[in-house]
Amino acid sequence: MIPKEFEYAAPGTLDEALTLLAARPDEAKVLAGGHSLIPLMKLRLAEPTLLVDLGRIGPLRGFSNGGSDLTIRAMTTHQQLTEAAELTGAAGLIADCARQIGDPQVRNRGTIGGSLAHADPAADLTAAVLALDAELEAAGQGGATRRIKAADFFTDLLTTALQPDEILTQVHVPQQQGHVGTAYVKLRNKASHYALVGVAAVVTLGDDGRVSHAALAVTGAAATPFRVPAAEDALRDGQPDNGAVDHAADLLAAHDVEWNSDLHGSAEYRKHMASVLAKRAIRLAMQRAHA
Repeated sequence: MIPKEFEYAAPGTLDEALTLLAARPDEAKVLAGGHSLIPLMKLRLAEPTLLVDLGRIGPLRGFSNGGSDLTIRAMTTHQQLTEAAELTGAAGLIADCARQIGDPQVRNRGTIGGSLAHADPAADLTAAVLALDAELEAAGQGGATRRIKAADFFTDLLTTALQPDEILTQVHVPQQQGHVGTAYVKLRNKASHYALVGVAAVVTLGDDGRVSHAALAVTGAAATPFRVPAAEDALRDGQPDNGAVDHAADLLAAHDVEWNSDLHGSAEYRKHMASVLAKRAIRLAMQRAHA
């Protein structure tokens, strides 16, 4: 199909982009990589009258290390995430997710900010930022900025805490100390490569080899990505061979959420696969923490 007629702007600075949004907050849409928005426009599920393309704003790309956290700027592409030397330790989970997104064309055009702001229920990076306790920074007019915890960012299907006149500019990933291992495992749709279910795991081991901290985030299973505190608690003091992993995976599958059910997989199927994938992700994260 053909999108509804729209205007196009490619500002050179963030301030210019924010001014354009503020002038038409209910009509304008931000264009990052375009792999999510353009298909929606072709189907006329989205009908913006103005597209504000962020592609010319150089400062929105790249990385910086602030000591306590690593900053990833919003227009950094998925391919750049896969190649980034900065993504070490726990932050390597983001690179792990990025490698599993779509195909080379998508990875070279899609951006971390565009993916997170679009908040597709089957997106991969949403699980990573949630498991890493990341904070997402939004910019508004007049130099105003605010940080939003990942746990508060994804509010509903394709909906986030961003205001219509705000732009997601940065993702802040806390640096984690100790023996940390991460893993992202997913069951992908063979056509789109989106996650039917995906599980991100972050595990910290103590000197005795037992789990001192764990985070588990699930995508593809509900309208928004979610953490499972009961499963995380069950892993503490656990080891790969003492039953804690299986128990945590069972608790994850029993999480009280409205599980997605569609032609690609029923709710029961997704619950079962969430348990299977959780076991794989946790054990892989434990192995990497030992390495």
